[in-house]
Amino acid sequence: MNLLEVKSICKTYDSGETAVQALKNVSFSVPKGEFVAVIGESGSGKSTLLNMLGALDTPTEGKVLIDGNDTFSMKERELTVFRRRNIGFIFQAFHLIPELTVEQNIIFPMLLDYQKPDKKYLEELLGVLNLKERRKHLPSQLSGGQQQRVAIGRALFTRPSLVLADEPTGNLDSQNSSEVISLLKQTSKKYEQTIIMITHNRGIAQNADRVLQVSDGVLTDLGRCGE
Repeated sequence: MNLLEVKSICKTYDSGETAVQALKNVSFSVPKGEFVAVIGESGSGKSTLLNMLGALDTPTEGKVLIDGNDTFSMKERELTVFRRRNIGFIFQAFHLIPELTVEQNIIFPMLLDYQKPDKKYLEELLGVLNLKERRKHLPSQLSGGQQQRVAIGRALFTRPSLVLADEPTGNLDSQNSSEVISLLKQTSKKYEQTIIMITHNRGIAQNADRVLQVSDGVLTDLGRCGE
């Protein structure tokens, strides 16, 4: 079953002679639990695509279906709730709240939704993320790799069906980058979450199950890695 279906997405900025087509008739689908990397040069349209998948921007044409739900047919409040409960975001900049501890940052999305955090799941995540001994630390007391693991934990804590990662290793050294990618692969399989990762690094992309490439707004499916 496909968790994500992208149907003929087009995105045009401005109009007339200055119009820029950021995405051109992009269509693809991703089954539940697949880890997909999207590669492309700067300005290729890959970040625009990620914004469409996360319903952070609206297309000029086309649809995005997440678990059968047409995100762009939803009213603003309905979409906000749907996004908070079904999509996890991991950014290049960690965007942690400096005054909150590791575990407080991880459970924060659940508190925004006025829901009681699952303490058993929190313990499990802290173990998977190797953060149990850092749970009471503030972001300023953590390394870059540890901060990114906290950001991953925050993205996973609401048990979203779709996780969107925008250059998640962009601010990390090679060792921490490898650890973060390994962690994403592990959590994708363990929790059957669909992960779409934007990266400009082809070496990192080869760790995914499948690679898509965006060039001048056109998407090409490069197939499954290792085949």
